[in-house]
Amino acid sequence: YDSDAISFDWSYIKNARDAYIRRLNAIYQRNMDNSNVTTMFGSASFFNSTENDDDDGFIKVAVDHDTTTKYYKAKHVLIATGGYPELLSNGDGEEDDDDEIQKHAITSDGFFELDELPQRAVVVGAGYIAVELAGVLQALGTDTSLVVRKHKAMRTFDDMLSDALDQEMQRQGIVIYRNTNGVKSIKCSDEHFNTNEDEEEEEGTGKKKVVLNNGEVIPEVDVILMATGRLPAVNGLNLSSIGVMQEEKKGYIITNDYSETSVPNVYAIGDVCGKVELTPMAIAAGRRLADRLFGGAEHAGAKVSYDNVPTVVFSHPPIGTIGLTERQALEKYGPQNIKVYRSKFPNLYYGPWMVEAEDKPKTAMKLICAGKEELVVGLHVIGMGADEMLQGFGIAMKMGATKADFDACVAIHPTAAEEFVTMFPWGLSSAVSGAAISPLNGAASPEPTLLYPVEGGGEEKDS
Repeated sequence: YDSDAISFDWSYIKNARDAYIRRLNAIYQRNMDNSNVTTMFGSASFFNSTENDDDDGFIKVAVDHDTTTKYYKAKHVLIATGGYPELLSNGDGEEDDDDEIQKHAITSDGFFELDELPQRAVVVGAGYIAVELAGVLQALGTDTSLVVRKHKAMRTFDDMLSDALDQEMQRQGIVIYRNTNGVKSIKCSDEHFNTNEDEEEEEGTGKKKVVLNNGEVIPEVDVILMATGRLPAVNGLNLSSIGVMQEEKKGYIITNDYSETSVPNVYAIGDVCGKVELTPMAIAAGRRLADRLFGGAEHAGAKVSYDNVPTVVFSHPPIGTIGLTERQALEKYGPQNIKVYRSKFPNLYYGPWMVEAEDKPKTAMKLICAGKEELVVGLHVIGMGADEMLQGFGIAMKMGATKADFDACVAIHPTAAEEFVTMFPWGLSSAVSGAAISPLNGAASPEPTLLYPVEGGGEEKDS
């Protein structure tokens, strides 16, 4: 087919995206209304008052909305205010009108406010937000550069993932500025655009010049997006008034395994705690907390686990990871107790592409096993479909799957996911399994314990 007439319409997708988000907001509000949850709009803050002895044991909260303030008290208060993107300063850390970075850069929030697709963009950061948005911009046609402080992005991920993503971003045309130690300044041509000291200042073009701390300069930039980290949204909560303890560096609320803060009956979950900053993690923590507080004696010990949390980075291509990196596993268990399985191949989707094999995007996988039973302690994948294939493997690792369990699972062909259950060498690991009977020995899948007898006494027999 002829694709010459196809063009990308930024305003159309922006309007459609914003409309979708508004629908989601309405759905969440409707769900709360249907659950008889009272919504109070405004800015909340804690306060400590002893004026009324009847308030003893209650947590007190003030809610400011417009010009009015209302006061509430409760036996339990949950802080789930999330986080917000940090916008670094090129000065002394104070936000002021003269700070060039504060004035001329945007954050990931600002990305959703862009009215048009920039011709040239610089994304500053080395985490998942930075690589995700750099990938989006480049894929949509923006000339994109990625600025990282050290030698590569995603350094806390397994080296296989960060190295493969680095190569793929370069293959896609993203220019990576390494070992920069960050941004020193941003100059806007609207303020001081002069090509010759002897000539009059020319009219600005709106373009910006990014100066890095290592001396490199990126000229003619439309958008500078800072994705250098996030902070907990605790400003204005007045946490100190009731004694809620926070981490000194960034102010994350300190909690124990049960989402409890340092103040009895005050809890915190999600990004505001800085543990695993993922939406599903906050949902899981909230459910466990509700179970423990209101689910009766059987849920008295309910708490969320932060181990083996499946995590996806929606980069181009996507990354999926569960458990320990190879480096973490070696440090924890020692090299003599670790066995690593690897595989790298072009996804079958690219099979018909009339290009050299080395030019086809690759899928890379790693399985990290520990101990005699070869317990799977780390699973990592980058490539097409990595995001969709990860969930089931997360269940397997939560249940204590071993390499033998993976080997015993019949592969689904042709898929990329099958590589995890056929990874060489196959079938040679110990028959030790997380299951009651090793499936490698031909054991059938477990049967359920029935709550009620089956009508007729079981299976029908041929007469």
